[in-house]
Amino acid sequence: MEIKGKKVLVVGLGKSGLAAALFLRRQGAQVTVSDVRSAEALAKEIPALIEEGIAVEAGGHGLLTFRRQDLIVVSPGVPVDTPELTQVRKFGLPIIGELELAAHYLRGKVLAITGSNGKTTTTSLCGEILEAGKLPVQVGGNIGVPVIALVEASRDDGWSVLEVSSFQLETTYEFHPEIAVILNITPDHLDRHGTFENYVAAKEKIFAQQTADDALVLNADDDAASRAAARPKSRVFWFSRTRVVRQGAFVHDGVVTWRASEQASPEPVLKVAEISLKGAHNVENVLAAVCAARLAGVEAAAIRKAVMGFHAVEHRLEFVAKINGVDYYNDSKATNVDASMKAIAAFPGGIHLILGGKDKNSDYRQMRALLQERVKAVYTIGAAAEKIHTHIEGSAPIVSAGTLEEAIARAGAVAQPGEIVLLAPACSSFDQFENYEHRGRVFKETVLARRGLAALTAT
Repeated sequence: MEIKGKKVLVVGLGKSGLAAALFLRRQGAQVTVSDVRSAEALAKEIPALIEEGIAVEAGGHGLLTFRRQDLIVVSPGVPVDTPELTQVRKFGLPIIGELELAAHYLRGKVLAITGSNGKTTTTSLCGEILEAGKLPVQVGGNIGVPVIALVEASRDDGWSVLEVSSFQLETTYEFHPEIAVILNITPDHLDRHGTFENYVAAKEKIFAQQTADDALVLNADDDAASRAAARPKSRVFWFSRTRVVRQGAFVHDGVVTWRASEQASPEPVLKVAEISLKGAHNVENVLAAVCAARLAGVEAAAIRKAVMGFHAVEHRLEFVAKINGVDYYNDSKATNVDASMKAIAAFPGGIHLILGGKDKNSDYRQMRALLQERVKAVYTIGAAAEKIHTHIEGSAPIVSAGTLEEAIARAGAVAQPGEIVLLAPACSSFDQFENYEHRGRVFKETVLARRGLAALTAT
């Protein structure tokens, strides 16, 4: 992609937008960035952009700004159906995302991972496994480091392990991972995509450019992910926690096992009991990582060593503290109903569950049976609290807490030794927090302050 001298507009100035703007300018493009936030809100970012010769439009999008470009690069957080983008699309102006931009410059091979849940854990684990296998590897994407920021350090003999979201994938056209992984597909982001079918279509773009030389890894236990197998040109490998698969990774007699093909002999990799991560869903994440890593050429011994030494990533069923015999877990990354249910299922019972945030057009009624079985009380917070209350009423006692701090205080006051206070909100964080990381940090800080107060009281 030749962009030197081209006029390029970057829409949305988050992490990826900032990184894309700086990259484009250094490639010789005439760059403008446009963001709906005010100049005051962007005070930290604007000086660096101006210093690089990048024009900044803050406080809204001007249609003329959009029309005067040769290319538009959209940040993942910006809906592709905004009025400005809809209008310029009619004029044939190319609109791509930061992931697509990076794909034209990234050297080496790509292992891309998507799914409704488990992306961050599996991406982090794959990175550590490839590193244990002595392969040159870098990790980024939706996990925190923008893909465009990986371009400079990428190398022809290396791997880029990328977590990719539906928001990133919907603006890709030539993105071509040598190994693509779809962990699962359950309803999420319906406030953005409109329908589940649109959401599935965005996820499936991960393999749209794959060829017969590439590999697609699918979850045999997930209906929507399994149905994708009818469409790719690439070789399909499977992972399953419940059955033996023709080729891929599966559990047999308590052992994670790999089989390269129907004709190949099964190869034991590690015992399920050696996986340190909590929950059946994390066994699935390990199976997916084993499958991807073997396809990348990592030997079983290196995989076993990396998996055994791997610990939960921050904000993903992260143990925070034990206070007066009560365990506190931070699963702020559980931003949809399915993720929250998997977090609940990781514990046998005695759960004080914190739910709520910004609704994503979710159906919380799916949680009723699990709440009745394992949850002692639900503490609702944020904008979705009333809807959650309506959907789950009668399945568990409900406490209207309003804020995360109040929910922790109310739960901590009644939880008994051996029970659990779990933040698994089933909602996005954008009503009360900057992002799910901010929400998770507030949870941890509040819990740890509570632990300090408990220790002080005890003395």
